[in-house]
Amino acid sequence: MNENSMGQRDRRVRTIADLARLAGVSPGTVSRALAGKSLVNDDTRRRIQALADEHGFRPNQMASRLRTRRTGVIGIVVPLGHERRQHLSDPFFMTMLGHLADALTENGYDVMLSRIIPDAEDWLDRVVDSGMVDGVLLIGQSNQYDAIERVARRYRPLVAWGVMLPDQVHAAVGTDNRAGGRLAGERLIARGCRRIAFLGDVSAPEIRQRHDGVAEAIAAAGVAAQLIQLPTHLASDVMEQEVSTHIDALLERGGGIMPIDGIVAASDMIAMTAVRALADRSIRVPDDLPVIGYDDLPLAAQAVPRITTIRQDIAAGAKAMVEALFARIAGSDTGSVILDPELIARDSA
Repeated sequence: MNENSMGQRDRRVRTIADLARLAGVSPGTVSRALAGKSLVNDDTRRRIQALADEHGFRPNQMASRLRTRRTGVIGIVVPLGHERRQHLSDPFFMTMLGHLADALTENGYDVMLSRIIPDAEDWLDRVVDSGMVDGVLLIGQSNQYDAIERVARRYRPLVAWGVMLPDQVHAAVGTDNRAGGRLAGERLIARGCRRIAFLGDVSAPEIRQRHDGVAEAIAAAGVAAQLIQLPTHLASDVMEQEVSTHIDALLERGGGIMPIDGIVAASDMIAMTAVRALADRSIRVPDDLPVIGYDDLPLAAQAVPRITTIRQDIAAGAKAMVEALFARIAGSDTGSVILDPELIARDSA
């Protein structure tokens, strides 16, 4: 076949009408056949599909989506109201994102990823009203709980990873953070710790609940113990400096002796940063100071010492988020899902 005839063949199959002429059927029959509709008999459908494959023809996905009013895209949004410096490369985000993307693409959806610094009250409105997505998954609520609640009252295909509060409108999937904090507090109290520091930024609802859970464990134990809250952000470029500053301030307060005897960190990354900062000051973990993290990221089991942590089942959580979103897209009004935390005992506490 010469180049001219090849060019003519390519031009003949650029549209459904071209393929219909080639197959000797109507454009409607071609459209239904390529969509797998049962109105077209099997022999005709196979013949049309074979011709489409032979000529490299692909239906216009944009036109199809306009007809069905579906985009075939799910928005995954990471709102960073309280952690503006945090990156998508954060190990928690990457772990959660991987599970969500796998579940969505395996169900035939594309993913639109957005890292958003909320700069106005309508930041989430702009996402859901863009016409670019069929639904939205939020990785975290940050300090944007009220904005999420407002949008969820009118936009149903919205599911967040985070906390569940009384009378909450939006569907959320997350771990019982208060129970997780209690597990961490109980572990340290059982080791004899009585002066416990919590490293985390409690302006985020999830972190606040973890802190409060530690406080509940102390109160329930009936021992003379205290909890010190040391603000620590999740952004990697400030985390190390903040943790080091806290440790140095504590050592100065104690006259060179650490005035705390246990640390609960709001995340595994903060815990690993604390372990490294303590080692730099010749403070051994766990012999001198036990440290407990939160999340059970893969890195926690690879650190030295291996991090004792509170496990969130991120894979199960991502699966529950996607299932809840699909149910809402289909018209069901699914509720929130609370996962049980688990203490993973390793070397650091």
